[in-house]
Amino acid sequence: QVQLVESGGGLVQAGGSLKLSCAASGRAFNDYRMGWFRQAPGKEREFVAAITWIGGTTVYADSVKGRFTISRDNAKNTLFIQMNSLVPEDTAVYYCALALWGGLRDASAYGYWGQGTQVTVSS
Repeated sequence: QVQLVESGGGLVQAGGSLKLSCAASGRAFNDYRMGWFRQAPGKEREFVAAITWIGGTTVYADSVKGRFTISRDNAKNTLFIQMNSLVPEDTAVYYCALALWGGLRDASAYGYWGQGTQVTVSS
């Protein structure tokens, strides 16, 4: 089994920055991909960014491209997302997730999810 634990959420003013972390533990895999998704109140969960663990290939949603940066620390099995130039529309619960295969942007491909961390951006 895999456990994912997010941290780093909080309240920030528009234009500010936050860095989220996701610590992975449990079963080891040869290669996988990890992603960040978010869900705002009354909205569906949406893709934010993803990275392949070995090759480091990254993909981003258009809404965050140029503002968010996803990265990972292979040695510490930790996923990060640096979020800059935050806007109120970024307010959501952010989830990290792990997938063994499938499309990087496809939430249904991710079989393991964290509990989420709240990010609130005030105007």
